[in-house]
Amino acid sequence: MDSTPRRKSGLNLPSGMNETSLRLETFSSSSSFRAVTCVSSPRAISSLSSPSKTSSCSDRFIPCRSSSRLHTFGLREKGSPVKEGGNEAYARLLKSELFGSDFGSFSSPAGGQGGLGSPSKNMLRFKTDHSGPNSPYSPSIFGHDSGISSESSTPAKPPRKVPKTPHKVLDAPSLQDDFYLNLVDWSSQNVLAVGLGTCVYLWTASNSKVTRLCDLGPNDSVCSVQWTREGSYISVGTQLGQVQVWDGTQCKRVRTMGGHQTRTSVLAWNSRTLASGSRDRNILQHDLRVSSDYVSKLIGHKSEVCGLKWSHDDRELASGGNDNQLLVWNQHSQLPVLTLTEHTAAVKAIAWSPHQSGLLASGGGTADRCIRFWNTTNGHQLNHVDTGSQVCNLVWSKNVNELVSTHGYSQNQIMVWKYPSLSKVATLVGHSLRVLYLAMSPDGQTIVTGAGDETLRFWNVFPSMKTQTPVKDTGLWSLGRTQIR
Repeated sequence: MDSTPRRKSGLNLPSGMNETSLRLETFSSSSSFRAVTCVSSPRAISSLSSPSKTSSCSDRFIPCRSSSRLHTFGLREKGSPVKEGGNEAYARLLKSELFGSDFGSFSSPAGGQGGLGSPSKNMLRFKTDHSGPNSPYSPSIFGHDSGISSESSTPAKPPRKVPKTPHKVLDAPSLQDDFYLNLVDWSSQNVLAVGLGTCVYLWTASNSKVTRLCDLGPNDSVCSVQWTREGSYISVGTQLGQVQVWDGTQCKRVRTMGGHQTRTSVLAWNSRTLASGSRDRNILQHDLRVSSDYVSKLIGHKSEVCGLKWSHDDRELASGGNDNQLLVWNQHSQLPVLTLTEHTAAVKAIAWSPHQSGLLASGGGTADRCIRFWNTTNGHQLNHVDTGSQVCNLVWSKNVNELVSTHGYSQNQIMVWKYPSLSKVATLVGHSLRVLYLAMSPDGQTIVTGAGDETLRFWNVFPSMKTQTPVKDTGLWSLGRTQIR
């Protein structure tokens, strides 16, 4: 047997090294095995030496893996059939050398032992690290060992409840059932203006006081009303095409401006100027600081202009008309910068988002029934929803990212939408005819709706800006009706 020649080694060793220089040394201090290579010309690597044997000579650095906490990854080897005569003791020693002497003490999360012979489909899987202190960024505020998940500690928020009945109802005789008019507006000083026939009435919300602002006489009638943003002056559009400006506190007319050939059906203030839209298809820009009736004329619509709203930064003016067009204008051009023609019916309902710049919502009439959302920066339609009814008005909440729409044929409903999901928060009914008029209170919590049934109804729809708690149902107030004139 001794005379049999040795089989040549399969190891590719560097010059100056033979197989006898490889040995397996035992360190009693760590109860583990380490492979140490001694070479003929040792290098000085004191800074990289093993902490358990500082005088060791080596040509490579073998880190100590016991401090790596690799057990936190739940590393489990996939089981393989053990060959007959296999060296299981060597496998255990190799595993201890690779992953540290304490790796084998951790069991699998399923309760079984995570040994080499236990198969697993997940090679790497995170598990809870019990070795360190609780982190302030831990998902659970109860720490690692509480057994309470983050989902259970923060229960799902219940949907907000909106009262289904109005908390106040006002009789509004002679409130016209005309889709193209805009006869209701609520000022920042908490005064509601309503156009009834030839007169404009002011209702002070704090004390329910009613004041008649003006009477246009038997040859004219009110077609639109609009408060300035400060709430001290109010503009009135008339059947004869005039635009009158009144002092709301003193009930005194300040200015009368002409320019339109027929009724002025919509008005819109920005911080400096007043825009008016008419059945004559034109939009006029009025400046009270200038003696002329108007300073510019915007021509683009082919039919009556019935919707008009300035953006919150005063940079863009959106207009809608009976020609099914939605136009967007800027301050530097007398031609529209955007012409949006996706609606298939008259566009009266227009609302700019107070939460996102350049986000515009518009609603179409009976043949369209859709609310569409636009990015006015590039003119793209972002989304749309079919409401099932004629869209008469849109107002965006300033307290939460929601908007309210009022409708006509055929359901006469009021709907609250969450944006951008467009899920319905509430559907309110009560008017017997088309809900043609809509305005919001200064605090952003209450809306008032007007219809051809000659009633004004007040609804608590949105939460306050600070608390965002569910609004209180004060439906008992609706038992009494008040006449606005």
